Amino acid sequence: MPALKVNQWLSGWDKIPFSAKLHRSKPQPHFYIFSLPAVELRALCGISRRDASKVKDRALDLGIQRRHEPERSEEIAQFVDFGYPWSTLSESRRKSADFNDMRKPGWLPTAIVINILKPGDKRNLEAEVAPDDSVDVRSSDSVAELMMPYQEWSSSWTPKLLPPFEVIDGQHRLWAFDRNADPSFELPVVAFHGLDVSWQAYLFWTINIKPKRINPSLAFDLYPLLRAEDWLDKAEGHYVYRETRSQELTEALWSNPDSPWYDRINMLGEKKVRWVTQAAWIKSLMSTLIRPWHGRRENPGGLFGSRMQEGDEVLGWSRAQQAAFLIYWWILLREAVLKSSSDWAKKTINAQKKLRADDAESAPFYGPHSLLTTDQGVRGALHVLNDLCFLAASKLELRSWQVQANASASDAEAVSEAVATLPKQKMAAFLKSLASALAGFDWRTSSDPSVTENERRDKLVFRGSSGYKEIRIQLLEHLAKSGGEVGQLAKRLV
Repeated sequence: MPALKVNQWLSGWDKIPFSAKLHRSKPQPHFYIFSLPAVELRALCGISRRDASKVKDRALDLGIQRRHEPERSEEIAQFVDFGYPWSTLSESRRKSADFNDMRKPGWLPTAIVINILKPGDKRNLEAEVAPDDSVDVRSSDSVAELMMPYQEWSSSWTPKLLPPFEVIDGQHRLWAFDRNADPSFELPVVAFHGLDVSWQAYLFWTINIKPKRINPSLAFDLYPLLRAEDWLDKAEGHYVYRETRSQELTEALWSNPDSPWYDRINMLGEKKVRWVTQAAWIKSLMSTLIRPWHGRRENPGGLFGSRMQEGDEVLGWSRAQQAAFLIYWWILLREAVLKSSSDWAKKTINAQKKLRADDAESAPFYGPHSLLTTDQGVRGALHVLNDLCFLAASKLELRSWQVQANASASDAEAVSEAVATLPKQKMAAFLKSLASALAGFDWRTSSDPSVTENERRDKLVFRGSSGYKEIRIQLLEHLAKSGGEVGQLAKRLV
């Protein structure tokens, strides 16, 4: 297949800090332009319509965890068939002959931007293109030939492993065409060859966000790699993502009936409400699970906001998955604390019983003298959850957890369905061990009636802003005394 070769490189670009470890290898100084029938291009990109009612493997889902919105593709399909404004009319109006004069051509003149994978390029689950499916690019000064993986394309052709093309921009336009679409309808294509994934994320951002001002928080879901790009660290995008996501997750913890913090977060910051404020939850999430990583082992990055380690991609969980993970964690910790036979738990329950408190049995977790109902306790629990899971991410196979893709943290049904799938994941056993070990920590505050004078003095260190750091240190030191993988990871952090 012929293609035009477009040379586009300036000498000053040679000074850019390229890095293979950061998936930012030096790209070729040119790209290619050609056209392909939409149905053929879709097949080469491995796009197939997903049944969103079931959990499915995303190994062939565009390679870099970009999310698809079926409604948007359906809208484009209607536009292609009937143009605007006929495509926006109701079905009853379309059936009548009164509006037939509104039909127009549904042109799609803007290019689909893709990357042609090279042999050996790996994506999710370490998949790569099968040798028989690869597309070889042979170029001269101004033109090129793409050697396709077949003599003639047919609608039955599918890739054996990873598709040879991956979409950088335009997946919703492609998904508007099924295998039965008119094969004469072509789409213009701009193709890079062997473009590293970090540059793909950069292209997606500059095409969709910078000029059009699309919601940046949504972009971080469409392209999770953007959450960890250092060139965005000083831009508003990262701050918008981190703060918006933290607020959304806080609201999910407060509003989801499955959450231990259901209706137990002070959303308005009212003085007479004893629960931790929404603002404090947001700050804690931004300081833990949604913080960036600067490459220091003693200060791991956030599970939801940075690369797992240098060179790795970001954990591409959706907003619903992030909320479900947090809710499941707090369920396990609450259960472990309330079932704890530790001396501190017995003492605080007995102290509340003497005061004739109706909720004495839940005092170790929810009581007025529990650290877990303070800013410091919440942040401490989130800290150790994030830090240990960050270090053990590969062993816990966090990337293998697959759920319905297109759901937000406010979608209570989707979040609950995601929570229900977590006990079957490899991470579940680790989280239970972590929660069990934390239940042995003395979570009483200095004001608990059951503490001794010496204990009261020791616990005063948790008060004030310095208490955040102190409780993290003491929790890690406590966990380091436990056995198994939890204890080993905690020792590394200590």
